[in-house]
Amino acid sequence: MSQEKPWLDSYPEGVLHVIDGSQYVSLSHMLEDSFARYADRVAFDCMGKKLTFQELDQASEHFAAYLQSLNLKPGARVALMMPNLLQYPIAIAGTLRAGFVVVNVNPLYTPRELAYQLKDSGAEVLVVLENFAHVFEKIQSEVNVHHLVVTSVGELMGLKGLLVNWIVRRVKKSVPKWQLIGSQSFNKVIQRGRELKWVRPELRADDVAFLQYTGGTTGVSKGAILLHRNILANVSQIESWLEPGLRGKSIDQMVFVCALPLYHIFALTACCMFGIRSGGLNILVTNPKDISGFIKLLRGLKQFHIFPAVNTLFNALMNHPSFGKINFSNLLVAIGGGMAVQKSPADRWLSLTGKPIAEGYGLSETSPVACCNTPLINSFTGHVGLPLPGTDISIRDDADQVLPLGQPGEICIRGPQLMAGYWNRSEETLASMTSDGFFKTGDIGFMDQSGYVKIIDRKKDMILVSGFNVYPSEVEDIITSLPGVLECGVVGVPDENSGEAVKVFIVKRDVQLTEDQIHQHCKEQLTNYKRPKYIEFRSELPKTNVGKILRRELRSDDLSSQEA
Repeated sequence: MSQEKPWLDSYPEGVLHVIDGSQYVSLSHMLEDSFARYADRVAFDCMGKKLTFQELDQASEHFAAYLQSLNLKPGARVALMMPNLLQYPIAIAGTLRAGFVVVNVNPLYTPRELAYQLKDSGAEVLVVLENFAHVFEKIQSEVNVHHLVVTSVGELMGLKGLLVNWIVRRVKKSVPKWQLIGSQSFNKVIQRGRELKWVRPELRADDVAFLQYTGGTTGVSKGAILLHRNILANVSQIESWLEPGLRGKSIDQMVFVCALPLYHIFALTACCMFGIRSGGLNILVTNPKDISGFIKLLRGLKQFHIFPAVNTLFNALMNHPSFGKINFSNLLVAIGGGMAVQKSPADRWLSLTGKPIAEGYGLSETSPVACCNTPLINSFTGHVGLPLPGTDISIRDDADQVLPLGQPGEICIRGPQLMAGYWNRSEETLASMTSDGFFKTGDIGFMDQSGYVKIIDRKKDMILVSGFNVYPSEVEDIITSLPGVLECGVVGVPDENSGEAVKVFIVKRDVQLTEDQIHQHCKEQLTNYKRPKYIEFRSELPKTNVGKILRRELRSDDLSSQEA
């Protein structure tokens, strides 16, 4: 076995080789078990407002009852469009307990992006923070959303929430005007659900739990179908993987710092779901871009144990003058994911905190964790670790042939956490899989003799900005819609803060076209991380014989100019 799966010989003692997925029949089953087991513990804390497991149980049951009263068909999609707030885990748990499917939506989407995802998923219910209600208002007539819940930042915070909302609305002026007839507040929905009877649905492990939207080489966003058993498997895999790091430690309750957004698969599984499963406390960070506020929060915590983040966030925290005042003595593991962790900030993190960053690797399609360094490492490794229990990694060439250890090829993944396919895209699902059931990631890497995986490049043209996928063709389509643009090519270029940044090379149609015009156009059409950071005008672009723009040459040209 070890010859076929060399990583097993590198497993720390006590880590299971395979996981038992039979303990729970659904995520709802797992959630309800934790609600009963840890009833008196605090499950989530947001801006000082605490939510116990018992309170989460009751609120999510009421939310589930409300959803069931809408006469939706089994498997109906419920879209959630919020940053990290207490409303989010309630809505997730409530949707699942109602027997419906969660569609996570980035709250920073433009109207165009939001309309696409709502139409593609067929979502009939939307829960949205009031700060972004105006975005939905612009596209309401285009989509099939019949039930709208609009919440506010302070809605579940009692009297303190009134002050919070006043600051958000009046001082920061971060709630643009909106008018949506028939919308209900989150509190009213919970109150309504309290008067109704919740009926526990008969869920199966193979029922759909989440539609987690990701991108593709065409730039068309696709919904990865994640079943209840996929998420359950990944939670169990993470639990087994962390066990050696917990051995011998006396921890009453694990504390997770959840600064990554819950709409992102990394935080959804590694913080929210695993946190609930383990009886942990999730500290929800609503605005991690407010680094001063985030530092203040961390300094106020007596202890925290699990700290997932992306390279960008590690960097931003360390560059703050008060970073050295944070107590990291109880930190068990800082997990780097979502994008490549760079060596320089990783080494600096170790020097400042005394704890290494354990880099992992995964995708929305794998729920997400497929590989991870063990919590026992004492320095930055430069690789993404070993395949998790029950996960197979195969490195293959373009002809789908398995390559020898040490030879680079496409990373292919098989395991219980692998999606069921892409929503309403059977052809793309088929194209993404090998004949023996491995998912073709599009990432290029190799596996060494001990089973450790190293990522060296990407097969796809996808750009990874702070852990978020940016697909060149989408950005190119938007920029070329500007009348003054003749043609353009979009590539990713190295960036110290975000890992990569978007750069566009433009051939003008109108000589009067300016960078400011392009930036303004992109601001209106694209989420912040998709917008070009760099713009370069050219008289022509490199092309193939048939006229296809050669992005690889543009990337090469940019690197050459940087080195010159």
